[in-house]
Amino acid sequence: MRFAEGFFGRPQSKSNRGIPLSFESNGFPTQLAALEWFFRSYIRKPVAFSGAAFLIPFMSQTFSKDFVWGAATAAYQIEGAAHADGKGLSVWDMMCRWPGKVAHGDTGEVACDHYHRFPEDIALMQSMALGAYRFSLSWPRILPQGTGTVNEKGLAFYDRLVDGLLEAGITPWATLFHWDFPYDLFCRGGWLNPDSPRWFADYAEVVINRLGDRVTHWMTLNEPQCFLGFGHVTGTQAPGLRLDWPEYLLASHHTLLAHGRAVQAIRAHSGDRAKIGWAPVGVVAMPKDDSPEALEVARRAMFSMSKPDFWSNTWFLDPVCFGKYPEDGLKVFGKGVPKIGADDMTVISSPIDFIGLNIYTGARVEEDGSGDFRTVKRATGFPTSRFDWAVEPSCLYWGPKLINQRYGKPIVITENGLSSMDWVDLDGKVRDHGRIDFLRRYLRDLRRAQTDGADVMGYFQWSLLDNFEWAEGYRHRFGLIHVDYPTGTRTPKESAAWYAEVIRSNGASL
Repeated sequence: MRFAEGFFGRPQSKSNRGIPLSFESNGFPTQLAALEWFFRSYIRKPVAFSGAAFLIPFMSQTFSKDFVWGAATAAYQIEGAAHADGKGLSVWDMMCRWPGKVAHGDTGEVACDHYHRFPEDIALMQSMALGAYRFSLSWPRILPQGTGTVNEKGLAFYDRLVDGLLEAGITPWATLFHWDFPYDLFCRGGWLNPDSPRWFADYAEVVINRLGDRVTHWMTLNEPQCFLGFGHVTGTQAPGLRLDWPEYLLASHHTLLAHGRAVQAIRAHSGDRAKIGWAPVGVVAMPKDDSPEALEVARRAMFSMSKPDFWSNTWFLDPVCFGKYPEDGLKVFGKGVPKIGADDMTVISSPIDFIGLNIYTGARVEEDGSGDFRTVKRATGFPTSRFDWAVEPSCLYWGPKLINQRYGKPIVITENGLSSMDWVDLDGKVRDHGRIDFLRRYLRDLRRAQTDGADVMGYFQWSLLDNFEWAEGYRHRFGLIHVDYPTGTRTPKESAAWYAEVIRSNGASL
Protein backbone atom coordinates (compact mmCIF):
# COMPACT_ATOMS: atom_id res chain seq x y z
CA MET A 1 0.00 0.00 0.00
CA ARG A 2 1.32 3.45 -0.88
CA PHE A 3 2.02 5.67 2.11
CA ALA A 4 -0.50 8.38 1.22
CA GLU A 5 -3.19 5.81 0.43
CA GLY A 6 -2.63 4.16 3.78
CA PHE A 7 -3.13 7.48 5.53
CA PHE A 8 -6.00 9.00 3.54
CA GLY A 9 -7.52 6.25 1.47
CA ARG A 10 -6.98 6.29 -2.29
CA PRO A 11 -7.14 9.80 -3.83
CA GLN A 12 -10.09 9.97 -6.19
CA SER A 13 -10.39 13.22 -8.16
CA LYS A 14 -9.55 16.89 -8.36
CA SER A 15 -12.79 17.61 -6.50
CA ASN A 16 -11.68 15.62 -3.45
CA ARG A 17 -12.32 18.34 -0.85
CA GLY A 18 -9.91 20.71 -2.55
CA ILE A 19 -6.86 18.47 -2.34
CA PRO A 20 -4.37 19.65 -5.00
CA LEU A 21 -3.94 17.53 -8.09
CA SER A 22 -0.26 17.10 -7.36
CA PHE A 23 -1.14 15.03 -4.29
CA GLU A 24 -2.17 12.16 -6.50
CA SER A 25 1.39 11.40 -7.50
CA ASN A 26 3.55 8.88 -5.68
CA GLY A 27 6.26 11.45 -4.98
CA PHE A 28 7.57 11.55 -1.42
CA PRO A 29 7.44 15.40 -1.14
CA THR A 30 3.83 15.56 -2.30
CA GLN A 31 2.83 12.93 0.27
CA LEU A 32 4.30 15.08 3.03
CA ALA A 33 2.50 18.09 1.58
CA ALA A 34 -0.73 16.11 1.63
CA LEU A 35 -0.23 15.32 5.30
CA GLU A 36 0.41 18.99 6.06
CA TRP A 37 -2.74 19.99 4.14
CA PHE A 38 -4.75 17.38 6.06
CA PHE A 39 -3.68 18.65 9.45
CA ARG A 40 -4.25 22.31 8.48
CA SER A 41 -7.67 21.58 6.99
CA TYR A 42 -9.09 19.15 9.56
CA ILE A 43 -7.06 19.33 12.74
CA ARG A 44 -6.87 23.16 12.42
CA LYS A 45 -3.32 23.32 13.69
CA PRO A 46 -0.36 24.74 11.76
CA VAL A 47 2.29 22.10 11.25
CA ALA A 48 5.33 21.61 9.09
CA PHE A 49 6.34 18.09 8.11
CA SER A 50 9.85 17.44 6.94
CA GLY A 51 11.46 14.25 5.75
CA ALA A 52 12.47 11.26 7.79
CA ALA A 53 12.01 12.88 11.20
CA PHE A 54 8.28 13.06 10.61
CA LEU A 55 8.04 9.58 9.11
CA ILE A 56 9.72 7.78 12.03
CA PRO A 57 6.54 7.34 14.11
CA PHE A 58 4.61 6.16 11.05
CA MET A 59 7.32 3.74 9.95
CA SER A 60 7.37 2.22 13.43
CA GLN A 61 3.70 1.29 13.25
CA THR A 62 4.68 -2.05 11.75
CA PHE A 63 7.00 -4.71 13.06
CA SER A 64 10.31 -5.49 11.34
CA LYS A 65 9.90 -6.91 7.85
CA ASP A 66 11.20 -10.35 8.90
CA PHE A 67 9.01 -10.58 12.02
CA VAL A 68 7.60 -14.07 12.63
CA TRP A 69 3.84 -14.33 13.21
CA GLY A 70 2.43 -17.58 14.54
CA ALA A 71 0.27 -19.47 16.99
CA ALA A 72 1.22 -22.19 19.46
CA THR A 73 -0.06 -25.47 20.88
CA ALA A 74 1.29 -28.44 22.86
CA ALA A 75 1.05 -32.15 22.15
CA TYR A 76 -0.84 -33.43 25.19
CA GLN A 77 -3.18 -30.45 25.14
CA ILE A 78 -4.50 -31.01 21.61
CA GLU A 79 -3.44 -34.32 20.07
CA GLY A 80 -5.66 -36.83 21.86
CA ALA A 81 -5.07 -40.38 20.60
CA ALA A 82 -3.52 -41.06 24.01
CA HIS A 83 -3.30 -44.81 23.42
CA ALA A 84 -3.25 -44.95 19.62
CA ASP A 85 -0.62 -46.42 17.31
CA GLY A 86 1.77 -47.60 19.99
CA LYS A 87 2.02 -44.40 22.04
CA GLY A 88 3.34 -44.87 25.57
CA LEU A 89 1.96 -43.29 28.73
CA SER A 90 3.07 -39.91 30.05
CA VAL A 91 2.92 -38.46 33.55
CA TRP A 92 -0.16 -36.56 32.41
CA ASP A 93 -1.97 -39.80 31.64
CA MET A 94 -1.13 -40.76 35.21
CA MET A 95 -2.25 -37.39 36.58
CA CYS A 96 -5.60 -37.56 34.79
CA ARG A 97 -6.54 -40.87 36.43
CA TRP A 98 -5.63 -39.50 39.88
CA PRO A 99 -8.96 -38.54 41.54
CA GLY A 100 -9.29 -34.83 42.24
CA LYS A 101 -6.14 -33.75 40.42
CA VAL A 102 -7.82 -32.45 37.24
CA ALA A 103 -10.97 -30.33 37.20
CA HIS A 104 -14.17 -32.27 36.47
CA GLY A 105 -12.15 -35.45 35.97
CA ASP A 106 -11.17 -34.22 32.49
CA THR A 107 -8.42 -35.97 30.54
CA GLY A 108 -6.35 -35.44 27.42
CA GLU A 109 -7.32 -38.79 25.94
CA VAL A 110 -9.22 -37.15 23.07
CA ALA A 111 -8.66 -33.40 23.62
CA CYS A 112 -8.98 -31.69 20.21
CA ASP A 113 -8.23 -34.93 18.33
CA HIS A 114 -5.53 -33.07 16.42
CA TYR A 115 -3.82 -36.42 15.80
CA HIS A 116 -6.60 -37.31 13.37
CA ARG A 117 -7.73 -33.81 12.34
CA PHE A 118 -4.41 -32.05 11.72
CA PRO A 119 -5.07 -31.47 7.97
CA GLU A 120 -8.17 -29.47 8.91
CA ASP A 121 -6.16 -27.54 11.47
CA ILE A 122 -3.43 -26.74 8.95
CA ALA A 123 -6.06 -25.43 6.55
CA LEU A 124 -7.36 -23.16 9.31
CA MET A 125 -3.83 -21.92 10.01
CA GLN A 126 -3.41 -21.13 6.34
CA SER A 127 -6.70 -19.21 6.26
CA MET A 128 -5.38 -17.12 9.17
CA ALA A 129 -2.19 -16.24 7.28
CA LEU A 130 0.04 -17.83 9.93
CA GLY A 131 3.67 -17.71 8.91
CA ALA A 132 4.75 -20.17 11.60
CA TYR A 133 3.28 -22.79 13.90
CA ARG A 134 4.78 -23.73 17.23
CA PHE A 135 3.92 -27.27 18.33
CA SER A 136 5.47 -29.81 20.66
CA LEU A 137 6.34 -33.42 20.08
CA SER A 138 5.14 -36.11 22.45
CA TRP A 139 8.18 -37.89 23.84
CA PRO A 140 6.24 -41.09 24.71
CA ARG A 141 4.53 -41.12 21.31
CA ILE A 142 7.96 -41.40 19.72
CA LEU A 143 9.67 -43.51 22.42
CA PRO A 144 6.91 -45.35 24.29
CA GLN A 145 9.23 -46.33 27.15
CA GLY A 146 11.12 -43.04 26.97
CA THR A 147 14.27 -44.77 25.68
CA GLY A 148 15.04 -47.71 23.44
CA THR A 149 12.62 -48.83 20.75
CA VAL A 150 11.34 -46.09 18.45
CA ASN A 151 7.65 -46.05 17.59
CA GLU A 152 7.63 -45.62 13.82
CA LYS A 153 3.94 -44.70 13.73
CA GLY A 154 4.55 -41.89 16.19
CA LEU A 155 7.36 -40.42 14.13
CA ALA A 156 5.27 -40.83 10.97
CA PHE A 157 2.59 -38.62 12.46
CA TYR A 158 5.07 -35.78 12.90
CA ASP A 159 6.39 -36.43 9.39
CA ARG A 160 2.89 -35.83 8.04
CA LEU A 161 2.35 -32.78 10.22
CA VAL A 162 5.63 -31.13 9.19
CA ASP A 163 5.12 -31.92 5.51
CA GLY A 164 1.59 -30.54 5.65
CA LEU A 165 2.79 -27.32 7.26
CA LEU A 166 5.50 -26.82 4.68
CA GLU A 167 3.10 -27.48 1.82
CA ALA A 168 0.84 -24.79 3.27
CA GLY A 169 3.72 -22.31 3.45
CA ILE A 170 3.87 -22.41 7.27
CA THR A 171 7.23 -22.73 9.02
CA PRO A 172 7.29 -25.40 11.75
CA TRP A 173 8.76 -24.39 15.12
CA ALA A 174 9.13 -27.57 17.17
CA THR A 175 9.37 -27.89 20.96
CA LEU A 176 10.93 -31.12 22.18
CA PHE A 177 9.33 -31.14 25.63
CA HIS A 178 6.10 -29.52 26.79
CA TRP A 179 5.47 -31.37 30.06
CA ASP A 180 4.46 -34.90 28.92
CA PHE A 181 7.36 -36.80 30.50
CA PRO A 182 7.32 -40.55 29.74
CA TYR A 183 5.65 -42.52 32.54
CA ASP A 184 8.15 -45.36 32.35
CA LEU A 185 11.02 -42.95 32.97
CA PHE A 186 9.14 -41.29 35.80
CA CYS A 187 9.00 -44.71 37.46
CA ARG A 188 12.81 -44.73 37.21
CA GLY A 189 13.11 -41.42 39.04
CA GLY A 190 12.16 -38.91 36.36
CA TRP A 191 14.12 -35.66 36.42
CA LEU A 192 15.70 -36.73 39.73
CA ASN A 193 17.59 -39.51 37.95
CA PRO A 194 21.11 -38.41 36.91
CA ASP A 195 20.56 -40.29 33.63
CA SER A 196 17.64 -38.03 32.67
CA PRO A 197 19.80 -35.57 30.65
CA ARG A 198 21.10 -38.48 28.59
CA TRP A 199 17.56 -39.84 28.10
CA PHE A 200 16.46 -36.47 26.78
CA ALA A 201 19.48 -36.10 24.50
CA ASP A 202 18.86 -39.55 23.01
CA TYR A 203 15.23 -38.62 22.36
CA ALA A 204 16.32 -35.33 20.78
CA GLU A 205 18.70 -37.21 18.49
CA VAL A 206 15.91 -39.53 17.28
CA VAL A 207 13.73 -36.53 16.48
CA ILE A 208 16.45 -34.50 14.76
CA ASN A 209 17.54 -37.43 12.62
CA ARG A 210 13.98 -37.77 11.37
CA LEU A 211 12.78 -34.18 11.07
CA GLY A 212 15.97 -32.10 10.97
CA ASP A 213 16.02 -32.01 7.17
CA ARG A 214 12.78 -29.98 7.24
CA VAL A 215 12.49 -28.38 10.66
CA THR A 216 14.99 -25.59 11.27
CA HIS A 217 13.55 -23.89 14.37
CA TRP A 218 13.77 -25.78 17.66
CA MET A 219 13.00 -25.24 21.32
CA THR A 220 14.23 -27.70 23.91
CA LEU A 221 12.00 -27.18 26.98
CA ASN A 222 8.82 -25.29 27.75
CA GLU A 223 8.41 -23.48 31.07
CA PRO A 224 10.76 -25.31 33.42
CA GLN A 225 9.53 -23.06 36.24
CA CYS A 226 6.09 -24.62 35.83
CA PHE A 227 6.74 -28.31 35.27
CA LEU A 228 9.36 -28.29 38.03
CA GLY A 229 7.66 -25.92 40.47
CA PHE A 230 4.06 -27.06 40.06
CA GLY A 231 5.03 -30.64 39.25
CA HIS A 232 7.70 -31.20 41.90
CA VAL A 233 7.08 -28.65 44.70
CA THR A 234 3.37 -27.79 44.96
CA GLY A 235 2.19 -31.06 43.42
CA THR A 236 -0.61 -29.36 41.47
CA GLN A 237 0.66 -30.46 38.05
CA ALA A 238 2.13 -33.73 36.83
CA PRO A 239 3.84 -35.71 38.21
CA GLY A 240 2.20 -34.38 41.38
CA LEU A 241 5.24 -34.48 43.69
CA ARG A 242 5.81 -32.33 46.78
CA LEU A 243 9.58 -32.20 47.18
CA ASP A 244 11.78 -30.11 49.41
CA TRP A 245 14.18 -27.58 47.89
CA PRO A 246 17.25 -29.86 47.61
CA GLU A 247 15.34 -32.38 45.49
CA TYR A 248 13.75 -29.59 43.45
CA LEU A 249 17.19 -28.11 42.77
CA LEU A 250 18.53 -31.51 41.74
CA ALA A 251 15.68 -31.97 39.26
CA SER A 252 16.23 -28.41 38.01
CA HIS A 253 19.93 -29.03 37.45
CA HIS A 254 19.22 -32.22 35.51
CA THR A 255 16.64 -30.32 33.46
CA LEU A 256 19.19 -27.65 32.55
CA LEU A 257 21.70 -30.34 31.61
CA ALA A 258 19.03 -31.97 29.45
CA HIS A 259 18.50 -28.65 27.68
CA GLY A 260 22.23 -28.29 27.02
CA ARG A 261 22.64 -31.83 25.77
CA ALA A 262 19.67 -31.43 23.45
CA VAL A 263 21.19 -28.24 22.02
CA GLN A 264 24.38 -30.17 21.34
CA ALA A 265 22.45 -33.00 19.69
CA ILE A 266 20.61 -30.58 17.41
CA ARG A 267 23.85 -28.81 16.45
CA ALA A 268 25.59 -32.11 15.77
CA HIS A 269 22.94 -33.27 13.34
CA SER A 270 21.66 -30.02 11.84
CA GLY A 271 24.64 -27.68 12.01
CA ASP A 272 24.25 -23.94 11.62
CA ARG A 273 21.02 -24.24 9.67
CA ALA A 274 19.19 -24.93 12.93
CA LYS A 275 17.95 -22.01 15.03
CA ILE A 276 17.73 -23.17 18.63
CA GLY A 277 16.18 -21.69 21.74
CA TRP A 278 13.99 -22.61 24.65
CA ALA A 279 10.83 -21.21 26.25
CA PRO A 280 10.97 -20.40 29.97
CA VAL A 281 8.35 -18.29 31.70
CA GLY A 282 9.20 -14.60 31.47
CA VAL A 283 8.58 -13.28 34.99
CA VAL A 284 8.04 -9.56 34.43
CA ALA A 285 8.38 -6.68 36.89
CA MET A 286 7.44 -3.22 35.64
CA PRO A 287 8.45 0.21 36.94
CA LYS A 288 5.73 2.08 38.80
CA ASP A 289 6.52 5.32 36.94
CA ASP A 290 8.86 6.76 34.31
CA SER A 291 11.74 7.64 36.63
CA PRO A 292 15.19 6.03 36.27
CA GLU A 293 14.95 4.97 39.91
CA ALA A 294 11.69 3.08 39.27
CA LEU A 295 13.28 1.31 36.31
CA GLU A 296 16.18 0.12 38.43
CA VAL A 297 13.77 -1.26 41.03
CA ALA A 298 11.99 -3.22 38.28
CA ARG A 299 15.27 -4.49 36.92
CA ARG A 300 16.33 -5.63 40.37
CA ALA A 301 12.99 -7.37 40.90
CA MET A 302 13.37 -9.28 37.63
CA PHE A 303 16.99 -10.30 38.08
CA SER A 304 17.59 -10.92 41.77
CA MET A 305 16.75 -13.60 44.34
CA SER A 306 16.22 -12.91 48.04
CA LYS A 307 14.29 -16.05 49.03
CA PRO A 308 13.73 -19.61 47.77
CA ASP A 309 11.42 -19.33 44.78
CA PHE A 310 10.88 -21.34 41.62
CA TRP A 311 9.57 -18.21 39.83
CA SER A 312 13.03 -16.98 38.95
CA ASN A 313 14.37 -15.63 35.70
CA THR A 314 18.01 -15.80 36.68
CA TRP A 315 18.09 -19.31 38.16
CA PHE A 316 17.24 -20.66 34.72
CA LEU A 317 18.51 -18.03 32.29
CA ASP A 318 21.87 -17.21 33.87
CA PRO A 319 23.18 -20.80 33.54
CA VAL A 320 21.99 -21.04 29.94
CA CYS A 321 23.33 -17.64 28.87
CA PHE A 322 26.22 -16.96 31.27
CA GLY A 323 27.29 -20.49 32.21
CA LYS A 324 26.81 -20.01 35.95
CA TYR A 325 24.11 -19.83 38.59
CA PRO A 326 23.42 -16.37 40.03
CA GLU A 327 25.45 -15.64 43.15
CA ASP A 328 22.45 -14.43 45.15
CA GLY A 329 20.56 -17.61 44.25
CA LEU A 330 23.45 -19.78 45.42
CA LYS A 331 23.40 -17.93 48.74
CA VAL A 332 19.63 -18.28 49.07
CA PHE A 333 19.62 -22.03 48.44
CA GLY A 334 22.88 -22.67 50.27
CA LYS A 335 23.54 -26.33 51.02
CA GLY A 336 20.50 -27.34 48.97
CA VAL A 337 22.38 -26.69 45.72
CA PRO A 338 23.41 -30.03 44.16
CA LYS A 339 26.97 -30.95 43.33
CA ILE A 340 27.88 -29.42 39.98
CA GLY A 341 30.08 -31.49 37.69
CA ALA A 342 33.22 -30.07 36.13
CA ASP A 343 31.67 -29.78 32.66
CA ASP A 344 28.06 -29.22 33.66
CA MET A 345 27.94 -25.46 33.13
CA THR A 346 29.70 -25.77 29.77
CA VAL A 347 27.01 -28.20 28.65
CA ILE A 348 24.17 -26.10 30.04
CA SER A 349 25.46 -22.96 28.30
CA SER A 350 25.78 -24.57 24.88
CA PRO A 351 25.11 -21.60 22.56
CA ILE A 352 21.51 -20.86 21.63
CA ASP A 353 20.16 -18.49 19.00
CA PHE A 354 17.17 -17.00 20.77
CA ILE A 355 15.29 -16.90 24.06
CA GLY A 356 11.62 -17.78 23.94
CA LEU A 357 9.46 -16.13 26.58
CA ASN A 358 5.99 -17.14 27.71
CA ILE A 359 4.47 -13.92 29.07
CA TYR A 360 0.87 -13.34 30.10
CA THR A 361 1.04 -10.80 32.90
CA GLY A 362 3.37 -8.79 35.10
CA ALA A 363 3.45 -6.71 38.25
CA ARG A 364 4.48 -3.14 39.00
CA VAL A 365 7.01 -2.88 41.78
CA GLU A 366 8.35 -0.19 44.10
CA GLU A 367 10.89 0.23 46.90
CA ASP A 368 9.64 -1.15 50.21
CA GLY A 369 11.70 1.16 52.42
CA SER A 370 14.16 -1.51 53.50
CA GLY A 371 16.23 -1.73 50.35
CA ASP A 372 14.03 -4.46 48.89
CA PHE A 373 10.96 -4.15 46.67
CA ARG A 374 7.26 -4.92 46.85
CA THR A 375 4.38 -5.27 44.41
CA VAL A 376 2.25 -2.18 43.89
CA LYS A 377 -1.33 -2.90 44.90
CA ARG A 378 -3.74 -2.83 41.98
CA ALA A 379 -6.95 -0.82 41.99
CA THR A 380 -10.19 -2.51 43.00
CA GLY A 381 -11.79 -4.13 39.98
CA PHE A 382 -8.56 -4.23 37.97
CA PRO A 383 -9.18 -6.24 34.76
CA THR A 384 -8.26 -9.91 34.91
CA SER A 385 -8.53 -12.93 32.64
CA ARG A 386 -10.65 -16.02 33.26
CA PHE A 387 -7.53 -17.39 34.94
CA ASP A 388 -7.53 -14.38 37.28
CA TRP A 389 -4.28 -13.13 35.75
CA ALA A 390 -4.06 -9.33 35.69
CA VAL A 391 -4.30 -7.77 32.24
CA GLU A 392 -1.01 -5.86 32.08
CA PRO A 393 -0.15 -5.06 28.44
CA SER A 394 3.11 -3.28 29.30
CA CYS A 395 4.55 -6.63 30.45
CA LEU A 396 5.08 -7.30 26.75
CA TYR A 397 7.16 -4.13 26.59
CA TRP A 398 9.27 -4.48 29.73
CA GLY A 399 9.76 -8.26 29.69
CA PRO A 400 11.32 -8.60 26.22
CA LYS A 401 13.21 -5.32 26.57
CA LEU A 402 14.88 -6.01 29.91
CA ILE A 403 15.64 -9.68 29.22
CA ASN A 404 17.10 -8.80 25.81
CA GLN A 405 19.26 -6.12 27.46
CA ARG A 406 20.55 -8.49 30.13
CA TYR A 407 21.24 -11.56 28.04
CA GLY A 408 21.90 -10.12 24.57
CA LYS A 409 19.85 -12.77 22.78
CA PRO A 410 16.99 -12.15 20.34
CA ILE A 411 13.59 -12.63 21.94
CA VAL A 412 10.63 -14.62 20.63
CA ILE A 413 7.32 -14.41 22.46
CA THR A 414 6.51 -18.10 22.44
CA GLU A 415 3.22 -17.79 24.34
CA ASN A 416 0.82 -14.93 25.04
CA GLY A 417 -2.96 -14.93 25.08
CA LEU A 418 -6.19 -14.69 27.03
CA SER A 419 -8.23 -17.27 28.88
CA SER A 420 -11.83 -16.26 28.39
CA MET A 421 -15.41 -17.57 28.39
CA ASP A 422 -16.21 -18.14 24.73
CA TRP A 423 -19.15 -19.96 23.20
CA VAL A 424 -20.82 -20.25 19.83
CA ASP A 425 -23.65 -17.74 19.45
CA LEU A 426 -27.06 -18.70 18.08
CA ASP A 427 -25.98 -17.46 14.65
CA GLY A 428 -22.91 -19.73 14.69
CA LYS A 429 -20.32 -17.04 15.39
CA VAL A 430 -17.91 -16.68 18.32
CA ARG A 431 -17.61 -13.02 19.29
CA ASP A 432 -14.54 -12.87 21.52
CA HIS A 433 -14.14 -9.10 21.53
CA GLY A 434 -12.34 -9.21 24.87
CA ARG A 435 -9.56 -11.31 23.33
CA ILE A 436 -9.22 -8.92 20.41
CA ASP A 437 -8.87 -5.98 22.76
CA PHE A 438 -6.38 -7.91 24.93
CA LEU A 439 -4.20 -8.87 21.98
CA ARG A 440 -4.32 -5.39 20.46
CA ARG A 441 -3.13 -3.83 23.71
CA TYR A 442 -0.36 -6.38 24.27
CA LEU A 443 0.87 -6.34 20.67
CA ARG A 444 1.04 -2.55 20.64
CA ASP A 445 3.38 -2.73 23.61
CA LEU A 446 5.45 -5.44 21.97
CA ARG A 447 5.71 -3.26 18.86
CA ARG A 448 6.79 -0.37 21.08
CA ALA A 449 9.51 -2.58 22.60
CA GLN A 450 10.85 -3.40 19.15
CA THR A 451 10.67 0.26 18.10
CA ASP A 452 12.64 1.21 21.22
CA GLY A 453 15.43 -1.16 20.32
CA ALA A 454 14.54 -4.56 21.79
CA ASP A 455 15.56 -7.40 19.48
CA VAL A 456 12.19 -9.16 19.15
CA MET A 457 12.05 -11.79 16.39
CA GLY A 458 8.49 -13.04 16.57
CA TYR A 459 5.23 -13.67 18.37
CA PHE A 460 3.23 -16.88 18.88
CA GLN A 461 -0.30 -16.42 20.16
CA TRP A 462 -1.51 -18.95 22.70
CA SER A 463 -3.37 -20.75 21.45
CA LEU A 464 -4.41 -21.84 18.00
CA LEU A 465 -7.16 -24.03 19.46
CA ASP A 466 -9.12 -24.19 22.66
CA ASN A 467 -7.55 -27.12 24.47
CA PHE A 468 -6.93 -29.18 27.61
CA GLU A 469 -5.56 -26.69 30.15
CA TRP A 470 -3.70 -29.17 32.35
CA ALA A 471 -5.08 -29.39 35.92
CA GLU A 472 -7.81 -26.91 34.92
CA GLY A 473 -9.22 -29.37 32.43
CA TYR A 474 -11.42 -27.77 29.77
CA ARG A 475 -12.80 -24.85 31.73
CA HIS A 476 -10.48 -22.30 30.09
CA ARG A 477 -10.57 -21.28 26.45
CA PHE A 478 -7.43 -19.67 25.06
CA GLY A 479 -7.95 -20.47 21.40
CA LEU A 480 -8.37 -18.36 18.29
CA ILE A 481 -10.49 -21.30 17.18
CA HIS A 482 -13.36 -22.63 19.27
CA VAL A 483 -13.47 -26.39 19.72
CA ASP A 484 -16.67 -28.23 20.57
CA TYR A 485 -15.09 -31.13 22.43
CA PRO A 486 -17.88 -33.72 22.08
CA THR A 487 -17.92 -33.36 18.28
CA GLY A 488 -14.51 -31.86 17.55
CA THR A 489 -16.12 -29.12 15.47
CA ARG A 490 -13.85 -26.13 14.88
CA THR A 491 -15.30 -22.61 14.70
CA PRO A 492 -12.89 -19.73 14.07
CA LYS A 493 -13.57 -16.92 16.50
CA GLU A 494 -13.71 -13.30 15.45
CA SER A 495 -10.22 -12.96 16.91
CA ALA A 496 -8.95 -15.37 14.23
CA ALA A 497 -9.99 -13.02 11.41
CA TRP A 498 -8.69 -10.04 13.37
CA TYR A 499 -5.31 -11.72 13.94
CA ALA A 500 -5.10 -12.63 10.26
CA GLU A 501 -5.40 -8.94 9.37
CA VAL A 502 -2.73 -8.04 11.93
CA ILE A 503 -0.41 -10.59 10.29
CA ARG A 504 -1.16 -9.43 6.75
CA SER A 505 -0.47 -5.83 7.76
CA ASN A 506 2.59 -6.79 9.84
CA GLY A 507 1.03 -5.04 12.79
CA ALA A 508 -0.07 -1.86 11.03
CA SER A 509 -3.75 -2.64 11.68
CA LEU A 510 -3.19 -2.52 15.44
